[in-house]
Amino acid sequence: MNTNTITASNLQTKQHFEILDGLRGIAAIAVVIFHFMEWVFTDPTQNFIGHGFLAVDFFFCLSGFVIGYAYDDRIAKMGLRKFFISRIIRLHPLVIIGSVLGLLAFLFDPFGGHPELYSTGKIVLTFICSLFLIPLPVIADRGFNLFSFNAPAWSLFWEYIANIIYAFVLCRINRFYLQILTILSATAICYVAYNSDNLLGGWSGPTFWDGCARISYSFLAGLLIYRCNWVIKNKLGFISLTVFLLMAFLMPSSEWNWLSEPLVVLFYFPLLIALGAGAELTPNLKKICVFSGKISYPLYMTHYAALWMFGNYYTSYKPDTLHLTIITISGTILLVAFAYLVMVFYDIPLRKYLSEKWNGKAVK
Repeated sequence: MNTNTITASNLQTKQHFEILDGLRGIAAIAVVIFHFMEWVFTDPTQNFIGHGFLAVDFFFCLSGFVIGYAYDDRIAKMGLRKFFISRIIRLHPLVIIGSVLGLLAFLFDPFGGHPELYSTGKIVLTFICSLFLIPLPVIADRGFNLFSFNAPAWSLFWEYIANIIYAFVLCRINRFYLQILTILSATAICYVAYNSDNLLGGWSGPTFWDGCARISYSFLAGLLIYRCNWVIKNKLGFISLTVFLLMAFLMPSSEWNWLSEPLVVLFYFPLLIALGAGAELTPNLKKICVFSGKISYPLYMTHYAALWMFGNYYTSYKPDTLHLTIITISGTILLVAFAYLVMVFYDIPLRKYLSEKWNGKAVK
């Protein structure tokens, strides 16, 4: 395979990496299935998709690549204000809807939950913190998540931090210093994995700084892939790369997680990004990749309210394997459909309105 350089003309036309979009959607679906199975298998070694949580590290790496590609050549001209407004418009509408759904699931879960154990003031404060991505791990019934009403929002908190650091620092430093930072953050990843025996942390109070290590390396690695033009021309295609991505999520859990998980994050995911950016997409799969990419973020940010209800249902009724299979498959399909509706009737119209209001142009 040959390495493909992203030329100036590529940057001007802003080529769209549909295969990477498609892989992002596959990763989002893997997260949903992982969260279903997380309730079922308390022993991670029995969970067939026990490494589905690594999809977040894939998201972080992809985000670094995309941010560099989208803004490196124009952030100086657009200025910090427009950059931050554009990122808030892109990210925050779904943070809000995810918080609202999480609150409703907490208050009206038909299968359990105990909102009566918490004062109105604590619930309101937790909801406000969720809306503004302020970590507040205080609700036991939500596993002391950093964001009790929408657990996956922990990664959005770090995504915002990465965007801020990119705007003030990373967009200005050269490749040498970027490489040094990437190496240092790789050391942090290895330390976290060795100290905790895995890379699952970041979502709770005690593992808060694990999230910092996870985004630091993967975001920097993605940005470095772009800056160094590590885009590998190949003919693997979307299907083959999907299989390779799923292999990371489906690899068995073991006592060697402290080693296998960092290897995936440090080397395998950056390689998949480089391959995905340079792969050839057949026309008949383009619509699937585009849909998969568009649905990925709405799905990620809206699915967890249903997962709390599923968890309470499973704990109370202990359904058998057949029913679990039906619930997981149908639930995933319904969550994808719901995410699509949220995207079409809420996210896209709201982002378009805000973009026209603040930036004077429509969201594409």
